[in-house]
Amino acid sequence: MTVSKSFQWIEGHRPLILTTMLASLLSGPALASEKVLDTLQMHGFLSQALVITDDNNFFGPSSEDGGSLKYTEIGANVSLRPHENVLVAAQVLSRRAGGDGDDAKPVLDYGVIDYQMVSNQDRTFGIQLGRSKNPFGFYNQTRDVAFTRPSILLPQSIYFDRTRSLALSGDGIAAYMEERIPSGTLRAQLGFGVPQAGDDLSSTLRLDTVPGSLDPRASAIGQIKYEHQGGRFVAAVSAADANARFESGSPLLSNGDFYFRPWIVSLQYNEENWSLTAEYAWRNSGLENFDNDNVNFDVTGESWYVQYARRFNESWQWLLRYDSLTSNRDDRDGKAFEASGAGPAHSQYADDITLGLQWNANPRLMLAAEYHHVDGTGWLPIQDNPDPSETQRRWNMLLFQLSLRF
Repeated sequence: MTVSKSFQWIEGHRPLILTTMLASLLSGPALASEKVLDTLQMHGFLSQALVITDDNNFFGPSSEDGGSLKYTEIGANVSLRPHENVLVAAQVLSRRAGGDGDDAKPVLDYGVIDYQMVSNQDRTFGIQLGRSKNPFGFYNQTRDVAFTRPSILLPQSIYFDRTRSLALSGDGIAAYMEERIPSGTLRAQLGFGVPQAGDDLSSTLRLDTVPGSLDPRASAIGQIKYEHQGGRFVAAVSAADANARFESGSPLLSNGDFYFRPWIVSLQYNEENWSLTAEYAWRNSGLENFDNDNVNFDVTGESWYVQYARRFNESWQWLLRYDSLTSNRDDRDGKAFEASGAGPAHSQYADDITLGLQWNANPRLMLAAEYHHVDGTGWLPIQDNPDPSETQRRWNMLLFQLSLRF
């Protein structure tokens, strides 16, 4: 999440540190109070979806009756420039995605103080303190704003909704730069801090059945991106080293550690009326240092998708995508996983064919629909499907969404 002096609304707690930094910056020449108020920006958005599946559940009881309405996103953000080189911005998000609705309580999505030390025609360099969105692939930093997504659901093989808290944001410090060269623009961002480790991660790791807490530890994430000829061709490489510590509250299990080390290569080609996008992810993750070897694991998975989007009649877009997830490269079909008694083979992969349609009725209103045909259940939310043995390997899903912004 990088910003320039001309971009005052970010789409993307250490209060003492943030306050100290802001006070030191304001000790220099500040903008006049009336000019500061002129920089104030406030925006919001609302999305409501209907999810219908023939088998399995996604974001609520989608396979029952008329489907599920338990996919709602509501957000409000504000930004202000108290100094010409300083941007203060924050967003509060309420998001319900299945479950019992407890996760719909408003939370701080991001909250940063952004200080640009260099900003001219050739380059930009700055730092951010606070909670910032992680530079993870093409879409992670704006994934909660429907108008910035190419489809209702992002490719689930890379942008997991079942463990979104880990990839979404982190608390700490980030440095970013932008270098403008004759052929295009080179951007880079590097952040250090602690990630979010929500209940979704504990549930996916099956640690929610053991008394204790999963607490984030020091982590790092970075991205290098190149945009050629104003964005006609875009390439990026993202990498992270995310860590968490499980403090056990049970004498039957010791403390242990979780790690997640992904690499993502992202490519996109854009023409006036169409875009071709592909991303590949290599993911190493595991649990270690537990005294129970049945809990410890180390696995490397991979994900990739190819997506074609076509714009027509000014306000319409259709999309075709193939999305593939493999949880374990050494057990691609999941047969060894099933033979061990851990669960069905189809829970270890997912191949998704998606067809989508979007209509931007006006700049503030968007209607969207999409169809998914899925082989495998590798990215199904566990809270909606607590017993993997009852899930079906092949299933279909329809989604309809109305989105507003102001």
